[in-house]
Amino acid sequence: MTMLIVGLSHRTAPVALLERVTVSGDALLKLLHDVRQDEHVSEAMVVSTCNRVELYADVDKFHGGVTALTDLLAAHSDVPQEQLTRHLYVHYEERAVHHLFSVACGLDSMVVGEGQILGQIRSALRTAQHEGSVGPTLNELVQHALRAGKRAHSETGIDRAGASLVGVGLDLAGRVLGPIKGRRALVVGAGSMSALSAATLARAGVTNIVIANRTYERAVRLAETVGGRAVELTEVTAELAQADLVVSCVGAGNRAITTDMVLAAMAGRSRPLFLLDLALPHDVDPGVRTFPGVTLVDLDSMQQAGIGGDGGRGAEIEAVRAIVVEEVAAYLDQTRAARVTPTVIALRSRAAAVVEAEMGRLTARVPELDGKLKDEVAHMVRRVVDKLLHEPTVRVKQLAASPAGDHYAEALRELFNLDPKAPGAVSRMELEQ
Repeated sequence: MTMLIVGLSHRTAPVALLERVTVSGDALLKLLHDVRQDEHVSEAMVVSTCNRVELYADVDKFHGGVTALTDLLAAHSDVPQEQLTRHLYVHYEERAVHHLFSVACGLDSMVVGEGQILGQIRSALRTAQHEGSVGPTLNELVQHALRAGKRAHSETGIDRAGASLVGVGLDLAGRVLGPIKGRRALVVGAGSMSALSAATLARAGVTNIVIANRTYERAVRLAETVGGRAVELTEVTAELAQADLVVSCVGAGNRAITTDMVLAAMAGRSRPLFLLDLALPHDVDPGVRTFPGVTLVDLDSMQQAGIGGDGGRGAEIEAVRAIVVEEVAAYLDQTRAARVTPTVIALRSRAAAVVEAEMGRLTARVPELDGKLKDEVAHMVRRVVDKLLHEPTVRVKQLAASPAGDHYAEALRELFNLDPKAPGAVSRMELEQ
């Protein structure tokens, strides 16, 4: 089986298309289950964020896997396949590993170096684990990618200055409103992006933060973490009239903030209103851009303006790229070595079986053989066999780390007629010789 990624992101697709393809909740689970049920797929995971939708699968055939994943993505998004495929990318084998590690390290984000993607990948893995759609291959791959991401953030300055869509959005708000310290802010939603927004606002000195959410209890819990207050979602219109800065992160498919709500909020008001829509599907009706005094920044406008970039962090980005190369190589070496281990075990099991069979024949031919002498003979034979096998087993494990490593293990299986799927018991000490 081999790793395959089929997806689209802010780099390959307009936000309007991402908005149609993105999945969450029950829709995400349905897509995950359908991918896993395909005949070519043994393991599957779905990563769906405001900037990307990616299907990860361990597949037995490249073309069959690509066709299946593309068909399912088109069917679940209700986007015609000919329209969707123009924006899709496909990564296979080592390129798939490199892509995932780059994503986890923040190199593929709209704002390079943002750290939220780590939590999003971790959440995708947990969902797949809970649904039983991942096994040892995907689990080990994603865990290694998460470790690489943590290393990138701890060993470099890739995320300095709070690199995130929220941070960039607040910088833009400052250009419109002036210093945001002491401003009144409204956060619509109480999920992970909303929590990041509230925390970023608090760190920026915003002391009057209101959290509005459909589930009031969640709004209360989030508000408590930043010293703010919670309101019902039905109170958003009234809160808009008081707010200077609004961050909306619901993404439920219905407009959380409509033109009528903003029009009512701006009635009789002279100070500006800044709206930051970080949701997919969009929360804020784009029509509010026509209102005097209202500024709307959303993922579309960020993408069109090319906001993000390296932010003067070229050296840090290169350092992270070096980490990705190093971690990908370590993962591939580990994976290749793991693939050859069953063959080595099978070879040593075959040798052990031959020794036992020959000792049995010796006992039958020379029944009067002294027990102590018999043990000495058995020990000597095992040492001879171990010495004969030592060099080829060490070499095949070393060669397994090379790109063609699987061929050496295959040759060993052919030469000795081995079945690595059913090896006999071999002690770890014997295996490590």
